[in-house]
Amino acid sequence: MKLFYLLLVFLFLWGCDRSESIHKNCLVIDTHCDSPMLLVNDGLNLSERHSPPDVRVDFPRLREGNVDAIFFALFTGQRPRIPENCENAYRLAHQMLDSTRASVSRDPDRVALATRSSDVRDMEKQNKTAIFLGMENGFPLGLELSRVKEFYDCGVRYITLCHSSNNDLCDSSTDPAGPEHDGVSEFGEKVIEEMNRLGMIIDVSHISDASFYDVLRLSKAPVIASHSSARAVCNHPRNLDDDMIRTLAGKGGVIQICILGMYIREADTSSVNYREREKLRKKYNNWQYANEEERKRAWAEYDSINRIFPQTLPTVADAVDHIDHVVDLVGVDYVGIGSDFDGGGGLAGCADVSEFPQITRELIRRGYTAREIEKIWGGNFLRVFREVEAVSDKM
Repeated sequence: MKLFYLLLVFLFLWGCDRSESIHKNCLVIDTHCDSPMLLVNDGLNLSERHSPPDVRVDFPRLREGNVDAIFFALFTGQRPRIPENCENAYRLAHQMLDSTRASVSRDPDRVALATRSSDVRDMEKQNKTAIFLGMENGFPLGLELSRVKEFYDCGVRYITLCHSSNNDLCDSSTDPAGPEHDGVSEFGEKVIEEMNRLGMIIDVSHISDASFYDVLRLSKAPVIASHSSARAVCNHPRNLDDDMIRTLAGKGGVIQICILGMYIREADTSSVNYREREKLRKKYNNWQYANEEERKRAWAEYDSINRIFPQTLPTVADAVDHIDHVVDLVGVDYVGIGSDFDGGGGLAGCADVSEFPQITRELIRRGYTAREIEKIWGGNFLRVFREVEAVSDKM
């Protein structure tokens, strides 16, 4: 009996050592977090180690989780499309951009800003995490096409075309009013062409199904879903259905599984937490805020609900179910991970970036090889990034 337990301990330690080795050998890339919002609103110091759930990403924990690259999203919520709101979103995007740059410049030994796919490998050799910039919601563009290049020149390397409501580029998957453009607008078509020309990645997360198919038809380069999951596993309009995943893969793109609870496992609509959050969503017009003060009130109320009525979070295994589904559907070359940390993302067992190795352990447990895990953690996304750059070089 004693020998049996010793064998179990040996197998456990061997398994931990193997998963740690595989994780360290991967290029680990998270394609979506919302840290810039906290930099602007809360004065967050990313050089200090924090704790979830208040903060899930910081520079010390990026190294603890062996994260080689991460996209900081410049998120602006959708508001009524009047010039004043658009200009406010434009200024906020620049404010988040400047705050991110300042944070990175204060910690040059651990992080560096990146703009090219090749920067990931270069910075890995320097033992630094590459910080890329994305833009979540094209609202700050207004109707000014020149702003696409302006943000590209500032380092932004993808744009999530819309957020929870329709904008001037395309329809959203979750606008209560339904479609406005029946897909991508005429202005959105020009934005897609310009993004292809510049070598900026197009992100189809949040957009409607019709918008998705328009993007795949219009784009000359493969596209990504920076933080979306599989609708067949969790029936939410923000997730991609099987035909969308097949179409995305057929054009060489990649779906980055989002580890935000409601996109991983269908919500328990009978729970107090769910009912209270739904009341809040309706109170704040599907998260369209009249001003910054209202946004802060909404987030404070949201946090209060989660403290008083804690959610039962999905597990790492639940999230890997989505990876399994994509792999079974189209193969291992078209799936990755976009956490949505500090924008709602987080699992039981993977509460922040330092716990990313838990996902690797679950992948190993399910029989994925080291090479397959390397593809999931960063290889697939880097392939798309390089192809986007190559298309731009030919235009």
